[in-house]
Amino acid sequence: MPTENDDYKPDPTLARLYPEAAVGGYSRVNGDIEFYSRINALVDEKSRVLDFGAGRAWWMFEPIAEMPKRLRMLRGRVKEVVGTDVDPAVLTNPSLDQGLVVEIGAPLPFEDASFDLVFADFVLEHINADDAQDVADDIMRVLKPGGWFAARTPNKWGMVGLGARAIPNGVHVRLLKRLQPDRVAEDVFPVRYQMNTRRTLRRLFGRNRTYVYGNTSEPAYFGRSVIAWRLVAFLGRLTPPSLAPTLLIFVQKADD
Repeated sequence: MPTENDDYKPDPTLARLYPEAAVGGYSRVNGDIEFYSRINALVDEKSRVLDFGAGRAWWMFEPIAEMPKRLRMLRGRVKEVVGTDVDPAVLTNPSLDQGLVVEIGAPLPFEDASFDLVFADFVLEHINADDAQDVADDIMRVLKPGGWFAARTPNKWGMVGLGARAIPNGVHVRLLKRLQPDRVAEDVFPVRYQMNTRRTLRRLFGRNRTYVYGNTSEPAYFGRSVIAWRLVAFLGRLTPPSLAPTLLIFVQKADD
């Protein structure tokens, strides 16, 4: 079981461009802090939570700051955390009370109104067009009335989304490996971008209350190149909120 990393030091690129990372190990625009703080605000010790696309919980094994790690770790602070994924690695995910392998497009193996919150962190971009509506409907099905679906995903019209769609998936995977050489193969999946615009999300989730806003965090996607980070950060300051690289999505299920 991973232990707290008291010796964690911010990546040199992060420390150079965001010197405030010396205080706690994270930048003022850290996307994990923004996303998981809101998730923590929506749950309590009675909540049953589903991590949709849980994977292996890479953040428990990679060097990241303690505060984002603490916010991500819901197990032990809520009633139960269940995880699903297409990858069998989910079965050994230590952040879950229970892990299940569920094929893409297959119905979630849970009764109606089973969960208080469902979250999907960088998962929606991998859903096929034919499955998108079924996925949205099934997530709403397993949520209790008034429960929340929270998701973080690239904006189809943001820099990362446009770049990823401009090149074939095979080239995208190779480029990602070059930009992020330490990223393991099981954390890389083809991208589809069928659930990645405000308009599409509001259509897919229908009558439920849907809140979507853009988020621009430090450009960790671009590896450790200071030049790339500076360029992307500069372009980010010029980009209107509607074209922010990442969408944060919060859908509250309508009362029956």
